[in-house]
Amino acid sequence: MSAAELPLPPAPKAASSDATHRAMQEAAEWFALLRSGEAGHTDRTAWESWLAASEAHRAAWACVEQVGRRFEPIQSSVDPRSTVEVLQTARHHALRRRVLLGLATCGGTGLLSWAVWRHTPLPAMAMAWAADHHTGVGDVREVSLPDGTRVWLGSASAFNEDYQPSLRRLRLVTGDIFIETAADARRGFVVDTPNGRLRALGTRFNVRLEDDGQTFVAVYEGAVEVRTATSGTTRVLRASEQTRFSGSGVEPPALADPARESWTQGLLIAQDMPLAQVAAELARYRRGHLAVAPEVADLRVFGSFPLNDTDRALVMLATVLPVQVRHTLPWWSSIEPKGKGAAPSP
Repeated sequence: MSAAELPLPPAPKAASSDATHRAMQEAAEWFALLRSGEAGHTDRTAWESWLAASEAHRAAWACVEQVGRRFEPIQSSVDPRSTVEVLQTARHHALRRRVLLGLATCGGTGLLSWAVWRHTPLPAMAMAWAADHHTGVGDVREVSLPDGTRVWLGSASAFNEDYQPSLRRLRLVTGDIFIETAADARRGFVVDTPNGRLRALGTRFNVRLEDDGQTFVAVYEGAVEVRTATSGTTRVLRASEQTRFSGSGVEPPALADPARESWTQGLLIAQDMPLAQVAAELARYRRGHLAVAPEVADLRVFGSFPLNDTDRALVMLATVLPVQVRHTLPWWSSIEPKGKGAAPSP
C-alpha cells in the first residue's frame, strides 16, 4: 500500500463557525490561484496581506498546504516561489513564525473542523502499512480467516491476526471491520483496540476506531463483551445494541442502526441522517478534503449512496437537497448552500 492510500484524508465535521469555514475556503481559493502559474506580483502581495490578517487565515492556509503536499507532487509547489521561501525572507520572519504556529495547531478542534492526518501518528501509519490485512482509500475487501471467520475491511483499514491454540485474536490498527465469527468451542475470539478488548460470543459485529480516539462497536447477532484497557470496566452488548468506549469507560448502549452494516456492500444508507454525518462517511472513501458549510450541515438526508463513487454520491445529494458541490481543487471540495457564490475571489 502506498503512502497516498493510508491514512485516510480526514473525515470532516461541520465547521465550528461560518468564519472558520470561510477561512478554509478562501485558503483553498488562494492555493488554487498561486499554483495555477497565473498569479502576478499583485496577487502574491494580496495573498501575503490576507495571510497576515488573522490567526484563522494562517491556520487555514497551513492546513490547505499540508493537504496539498499529500496530493500534489513536490515540484507542483505554489509558484513562482514556494510559501516557505516567501516566509523565510527577513521581511516575513515574524509572519513565518505565526504560520508555523498555525500549522502546529492544525488538528485542534477549537479552530478547525478536522485533523489533516486523522490524528494518526507516524508509527501507527507504518503499522497500518505493515499489517496482515489492509485496504486503500475507497476500498472494501472481504477476508476469510483460517477458522472460517469472515472479516470485511472498510476504506483505509488494517488489522493483524494472531491465532493461537487457545485464542483467536485480531488487533484493529485503523479504520473499520465487520466480523462474522466462526464457531470454535476450544478457542475464544477477541478483537483488541487501543481502548480495550471485545470478546465475541457467537456473533456478527462492527468495530471502528473513531477519529476522536474512541472505539465504536455495534452488535447485530449474538453478544459482545467490552472490557476497557485502563479501568477494566466491562459491559455486555446484546444484538441490536451499539456503544462507544475509551480506555476508561463505556457509554450507555444505544439501539444499533441496521443500515450501518451496508458499507460491507459498498453502500451508505442514510435514514434521517444529518448532512454533516453523510459527508463524514463519504469522506472516509474519498481522497482529499470534503467540507460542509455550517448553514447546511443539519439538513436531513434519506437515501442510498455509492461508496465506490463518491463523486456520484455528491451529485445525488445536490439533486435532492438545496445544496451545491464546489470543487476548488481536485482534492478540495465543499458542500455549500445552493445559489451561494464562490468564496471571495483572491
